[in-house]
Amino acid sequence: MASLRLNSGESCLLFLFLSAFAAEISTCLGSKAYVVYMGSVRNEDPEESVGQDHQMLASVHSGSMEEAQASHLYSYRHGFRGFAAKITDQQASEIAKMPGVVSVFPNTKRKLHTTHSWDFMGLVDEETMEIPGYSTKNQVNVIVGFIDTGIWPESSSFSDEGMPPVPTKWKGQCQSGEAFNISSCNRKLIGARFYLSGYEAEEDMTSKVTFRSPRDSSGHGSHTASTAVGRYVQNMNYKGLAAGGARGGAPMARVAVYKTCWDSGCYDVDLLAAFDDAIKDGVNILSLSLGPDAPQGDYFSDAISLGSFHATSHGILVVASAGNEGNAGSATNLAPWMITVAASSTDRDILSDIMLQNGANFTGASLSVFEMNTSARIIPASEAYAGYFTPYQSSYCLESSLSRAKAKGKILVCQHSGSYTESKLEKSVVVKEAGGVGMILIDDADKDVAIPFVIPSAIIGKRTGRKILSYINSTRKPMSRILSAKTVWGTQPAPRIGAFSSKGPNYITPEILKPDVAAPGLNILAAWSPALAKMRFNILSGTSMACPHVAGIATLIKAVHPTWSPSAIKSAIMTTATMLDKKRKPITVDPDGRRGSPFDFGSGFVKPTRVLNPGLVYDAQPDDYKAFLCSIGYDEKKLRLLTRDNSTCDARPASATELNYPSIVVPHLKDEISVTRTVTNVGKPGSAYEAMVSHPRGINVTVAPRRLVFERYGQKISFTVKFKVAAPTQGYTFGFLAWRSKKLLVTSPLVVRRVAAASSNMGLI
Repeated sequence: MASLRLNSGESCLLFLFLSAFAAEISTCLGSKAYVVYMGSVRNEDPEESVGQDHQMLASVHSGSMEEAQASHLYSYRHGFRGFAAKITDQQASEIAKMPGVVSVFPNTKRKLHTTHSWDFMGLVDEETMEIPGYSTKNQVNVIVGFIDTGIWPESSSFSDEGMPPVPTKWKGQCQSGEAFNISSCNRKLIGARFYLSGYEAEEDMTSKVTFRSPRDSSGHGSHTASTAVGRYVQNMNYKGLAAGGARGGAPMARVAVYKTCWDSGCYDVDLLAAFDDAIKDGVNILSLSLGPDAPQGDYFSDAISLGSFHATSHGILVVASAGNEGNAGSATNLAPWMITVAASSTDRDILSDIMLQNGANFTGASLSVFEMNTSARIIPASEAYAGYFTPYQSSYCLESSLSRAKAKGKILVCQHSGSYTESKLEKSVVVKEAGGVGMILIDDADKDVAIPFVIPSAIIGKRTGRKILSYINSTRKPMSRILSAKTVWGTQPAPRIGAFSSKGPNYITPEILKPDVAAPGLNILAAWSPALAKMRFNILSGTSMACPHVAGIATLIKAVHPTWSPSAIKSAIMTTATMLDKKRKPITVDPDGRRGSPFDFGSGFVKPTRVLNPGLVYDAQPDDYKAFLCSIGYDEKKLRLLTRDNSTCDARPASATELNYPSIVVPHLKDEISVTRTVTNVGKPGSAYEAMVSHPRGINVTVAPRRLVFERYGQKISFTVKFKVAAPTQGYTFGFLAWRSKKLLVTSPLVVRRVAAASSNMGLI
């Protein structure tokens, strides 16, 4: 074998080369994607912004413009200023100290918050979703943007049949890519973009990335878009279930798609690029069925809060899902400039019958279309434990935990831990692979969420589970049969808040109530991507499904009232919502049926038939949100970095409670406090309203003045709400304030927590 011999000079050069190469590799390996946020855009040439970003990066790359350009990912230059780049922690720290930089934060991954619903809410017209007394034909001029997983353009939900030309105000584009070209767009789907840089900066590129284009490979984006604004589709169904005509809330509105979410999630770098483009393109409404893990970070270290702030400042209403973590204080997307949506049921369930041989019958949620023709032996999964697994471990039907010899030909009763990362579908796969012929899954938290199991299966709560296990334990040879899933209409109570739906109080700013409203999010049928299992439609549950319902309602309001601000539209949706179910009883919360509170549903369940005539609105402008930021600790220097103007904190409110929000939260009441609100008349001149108050327990509430008379449209009147402790209470208590005219009711939740003089914590319940 030949050997390599070097003289001393060559050896020295090789050493230097290898040292430099190693240093470069070290720097590369130590770098990661960061967002550098620099506040609002102020009369800058977008092209010059890129050069400025490169200069800033060069300053932390020893002056090298080549390295600066190589590290650069995006420049944000339309709706706000900033850029994204792959840099080291040290370089990020240096940039954070530079003039004009508001914040620098890492490229965090966000999660997706994963019909008959419109009939349930009272909109029954098939083609146009007209509301009696109002024309919503102008929805053809409303553009709704979806930041999600893309779209399946051939779906009948996105047909442009009978639609007029694209609005001239549209400035967006139809971006070509894998299996997607300009002709994929039409007069319904008028724009589509995709974003990969943030994903590629973090993920191993051997990961599954399907369709490097706006085309949807997961189905989530197609589902949310069709729920909000999909065209009418005859006989939409999932394998014969939930069959019927289906459409979105505003079926003639336009769709613009911003694909930022891939197989593993959605990264901040890409999300901000989508917000930036959506602002430039001219969308009117933005829908985001995704969010951070709880607890959420500071508003301006969170891409969705940041992007939505600038979208709102440009007149775009942002609608976002609250999350699916289900616990107190787990709600996300908490900023007051967006509307945050919780998930509820409708009066339609999809159930399978469970028939025991002793004559007892039960039902459980399921999308399984498989059916047992005969009865089979039923056993607890713990009795089928295998190998090194304990009976307790096997009771959860974990992978490889079941013995084929013990499970073959039987129905297994499995447990679910309640974790949202634990797949229920996978449990049915495990049972099937072990030879089981059916599965009953005990999951008290989400017993109504239907799952497409691979064998006859059903989900039940603990109470029913105890009855079935009691039958098994008291019978020598217990037998059962599970039937195919069926659609059941008219289930009550309805709506109910889903157990999975994330709850308040607001972790960052408890003075702002979150979620804002609730909408259908349980077992929602909508369009899907045939890339998965060749299905055109699918049934999903989650606040991801609730969010586009509110986006659709907001679109109808924008169509009828095109000059209304984002906060006026939000106010109309919130103040017309109801805290009562279809039987006029208080809305309850799964799984235990407890009485719900504003921490579960915000202002209540949305009522789209009332939103076009709310009477009064609680309006807020960008300056009001600046004052809000001052109230939570942003000083003048930080505020000016954010707004890049001469904003001051001179008019700083004493508390975030003073933001002109359609709900009122007082989280730290020691004795008494007065809160001011201003309402704007969007009803008839000469309208008069009287105050009605339901007092939170232990709190006296007085309103001054108690009567409001409006002489003209657009007139504003302020009033004061005084809260005074009347009796000792623990935790939060709830009530409401309603302004009542002859025909209208404008309702705001009241949420109060009394604290001792020395206490100042958030007070999670």
